[in-house]
Amino acid sequence: MASRALTGHVAAADALSPRAAFARLPRLTAPLVRYAAADPWEEDTARLPRALAAHRRRMRAFAEAELAPRAAAADLAPHPAVGALAPGLDGLLVAAGRAGLLSDLLPRPLGAASPALIRHGLALPQALKVEELAAVDGGLMLLVSAHALGVAPVLLGGDLGQLRRVLLPAFRASERGAPHVFAYAITEPAAGSDVEDGHGAASYRPGVVARRAPGGWRLTGTKCFISGGDIASTVVVFAALDGEGMASWTAFLVPRGAPGFHVVRTEHKLGMRASGAAELRLDEVYVPDADVVGGPRQGWALNRATLNLSRIPVGAMGVGFARAATAAAEDFACRFRLAGRPLVDYQEVQLALAEMHARTLAARAMVWAAARQPQARQAEAAAVKFHATDTARAVCELAMDLLGNHAVLHAERVERALRDARLTQIFEGTNQINRLAVIEDQQERLLARVATSAPIP
Repeated sequence: MASRALTGHVAAADALSPRAAFARLPRLTAPLVRYAAADPWEEDTARLPRALAAHRRRMRAFAEAELAPRAAAADLAPHPAVGALAPGLDGLLVAAGRAGLLSDLLPRPLGAASPALIRHGLALPQALKVEELAAVDGGLMLLVSAHALGVAPVLLGGDLGQLRRVLLPAFRASERGAPHVFAYAITEPAAGSDVEDGHGAASYRPGVVARRAPGGWRLTGTKCFISGGDIASTVVVFAALDGEGMASWTAFLVPRGAPGFHVVRTEHKLGMRASGAAELRLDEVYVPDADVVGGPRQGWALNRATLNLSRIPVGAMGVGFARAATAAAEDFACRFRLAGRPLVDYQEVQLALAEMHARTLAARAMVWAAARQPQARQAEAAAVKFHATDTARAVCELAMDLLGNHAVLHAERVERALRDARLTQIFEGTNQINRLAVIEDQQERLLARVATSAPIP
């Protein structure tokens, strides 16, 4: 490659290269075009407002310093005992807490986020954070970021006394290096999608029930697949009121040490192995009225609002996994030689890399566009979630094809990205349920069209 050009291309200094050609344009028109030779990540970051750009750089630095050295070993570690973490992961949570990653849903002095950052809303800073963590490792990303899912309903509940009494002390503890993690418990053994979709919930018989007791409530039942439920200090548990259906769903704050609260087990999972998916059993767990989030029968609204907020960062997880797979494929294509030439010198490989880059770029643009909106709308959040995570899996599979036999090797990173990406198509509502959520938001408009449309004979 003495010409310093890949097969099928001219060198950057050649007169027919866009770089050389654009340099000859008049000064008046030259700013309208650009030959982008810089790192795409740097290009994207430079286009962000200053506070968001600084935040993205800080999250990348944290991921490289704290996640990268732990990632491979954490994914390969033996399944830990219930309530335990793989070696070294306690230190990651301590570092995350001290760096403000467990208290960044509120601005200083209430939380750790810069007021300049919060001006851009909740979703976009979280999406930027999650992408950077996911690009390094899915399990460690989820270990740190699932906490925000548990915090969200407390924020949405709007109880300032609860905020002051529950959230702020937890944030302060995390910032001191004593992580206080929250978890979000909606899924039940007989209800995954039924607790995320109104049509299914209408006929579902609730499995976790709250019975009135003096000054509070007694909770009984089982929750499953609860991310971080095994290590959480506080779990937001959603339960139906005794004798009522899902419309009575209510959110309760349950501390880890509450009598009758048991972490039964954590699942052996396909991906995101560093973060536990816990089964929780509640045996007459007492919750005082002061720890009801948002008031009785407000749980369904809090659940749906929380999911609308969280599905955009889940889309960002997909972007992170697609980015990781693309980077791994590029690295392999530059290292591996076929018939004496680097793999990247073959145009078939270049076409595959371009496809991976374009799909990742498009998914990120969709995530960022939705995250910039002041309110998280269900149709948009759900579409972002299923499209970006489906894209992630497709990009990972393209990378697997490119690496061939090497793709199954753990050290090459691609098979781990594929396993991690597959989980994002399932949690926060399966991608099928998210597609239906898009239509749910459109049903009044569609029904109006049905009513005014003449049937096709």
